[in-house]
Amino acid sequence: MSWLDANSPTGFVHYGASHLVALALAAVLIIGLYLSRHAFTHGRAQSILRYSILSILMLCEATLNIWYVLEGVYDVKDTLPLELCTLSLYLSVLMLLLRSHWLAHLVYFTGIAGALMALLTPALFYDFPHYRFIEFFAAHTAIILAALYMVWVEEYRPTLKSIGMSMLYLNVLLVVIGSVNAMLGSNYMFISGKPDTTSLLDVLGPYPWYLLSLEGIALILFLLLQLPFVLAGRSKRNKQTLHLPQ
Repeated sequence: MSWLDANSPTGFVHYGASHLVALALAAVLIIGLYLSRHAFTHGRAQSILRYSILSILMLCEATLNIWYVLEGVYDVKDTLPLELCTLSLYLSVLMLLLRSHWLAHLVYFTGIAGALMALLTPALFYDFPHYRFIEFFAAHTAIILAALYMVWVEEYRPTLKSIGMSMLYLNVLLVVIGSVNAMLGSNYMFISGKPDTTSLLDVLGPYPWYLLSLEGIALILFLLLQLPFVLAGRSKRNKQTLHLPQ
């Protein structure tokens, strides 16, 4: 079954037809969630949506690890759940199970930013209809949907403090995962070097300077993710000012 074969990369092409279709489907799901958000504010519909996203996340991670084992490619240097998006996936599962606004602080910023970068510049060798292609885009899209579910349905609101928490989280991961890489000779989160495939890191300078560039990009992305809430708060204050008695 070639669609499962780990030893037969199918030549994924960045911004080829399959990549563009996957991005379009992700965009449709995100826009669809936004447009239908009011239909999921309470009751059974909310539970169905929450558990649907939760099931996709868990199914993707479970089947991925089974695939690693069955295809004989499980290796502590490559397949431990220590990539940023994999960690975001686990946090997303906990966040949805607990309906946790505290975990949403991390998932909204690090989950959306990391998953978005992964979708735009996938470190991927397999093209559609390979299992790994489908799992990759399903998992990363579901991470974004999980974070936006918390905003649009559970009414989570990030703050500037959330950005500080997320930056601290990333830097703690940098130290912890960097230490694991040193012990295992691995390259989780691309802390020890750039990926073999085309990625954003190719334009961010040589090792280790691209790590500093990534810090700056992360901060910029976090601020952009916070911007809609800053503008919404300012608009609300202006409306309240206009309606104050003279």
